[in-house]
Amino acid sequence: MFQDQGASNFVPTYNISFYSIVGVSLLLLVGLTFAMLYFIFRYNRKKNPKATQIEGNTTLEVLWTVIPILLSLAMFYIGWQGWKPMSKPPKDSMPVTSVARMWSFTFIYANGKQSPDLVIPIHTPVKINLVALDVLHSLFIPDFRIKSDMVPGREKFMWFQPDIEGTFLVLCAEYCGLQHSYMSSNVRVLSHEEFDKWYTDTTKVAIEVEGAGPGAEGEAIMRAQGCFACHTDDGSKLIGPSYLNLWGEEQVVLRAGKEFTVTVDEDYVIRSVLDPNSEITKGYPSGLMQSYRDLLSDDDILKIIEYLKTLNE
Repeated sequence: MFQDQGASNFVPTYNISFYSIVGVSLLLLVGLTFAMLYFIFRYNRKKNPKATQIEGNTTLEVLWTVIPILLSLAMFYIGWQGWKPMSKPPKDSMPVTSVARMWSFTFIYANGKQSPDLVIPIHTPVKINLVALDVLHSLFIPDFRIKSDMVPGREKFMWFQPDIEGTFLVLCAEYCGLQHSYMSSNVRVLSHEEFDKWYTDTTKVAIEVEGAGPGAEGEAIMRAQGCFACHTDDGSKLIGPSYLNLWGEEQVVLRAGKEFTVTVDEDYVIRSVLDPNSEITKGYPSGLMQSYRDLLSDDDILKIIEYLKTLNE
């Protein structure tokens, strides 16, 4: 359910607009329904066996023309007043870049830190630059009453000010392919002290690794980047090959339309991460995976390789 206690600065104006439109719609629905039922009962064949020709009523025609126009203008004005501030972020807004790809969000901060969740301080205006790397996406935070489409190649932004601490759901509201319904994240609104502690942590990718097993960091990085939306670690097939027993395996790939047999080693993984469409595993679609060149460091890729090695049974 939506929060109604002002999780962001746009909640009050959105709610006024929403409930006003719903109220007018319900009023018209109930009024028209009762009017229809009255006329059906009042002028049925038994009560009115002989039809009467009605020439018209100027007063009624004026009323049912003017009243809907006034209601439409009132609803437009309320909506305009709520939308207008959304295009004017404060100059001191904290910048964050949201990168959307099939099928995950990544949030990048001014200091280079990355996180699968949007982590922000309370009572601070936040400007989110919206970047889509592949297809249309839409960043939707229901509790904050904000949503904006993310269009490849187009510069867009959204802004808001969080006013309640807590964790809130982030969804993609634009159908973007097979795993669209799984494309979600969270907004974590922290106190200024907690946010400063989180923000100044020098870890580039904001992840928590449970346990100290081999490859744990690599797995966490891959989950943070949404790799498991297209690949699995249990042998089952999704959009891309499974990681299970992949390391050291020979794969038939298509390179410039020709088939080649390659071995899954460090060079192959690096090529797949930085230039994923140069070699496409036979039997899988091309053009879906985008390059992670600007999102993963060399150290991140090495940790991913260590994780892939652990999946060989």
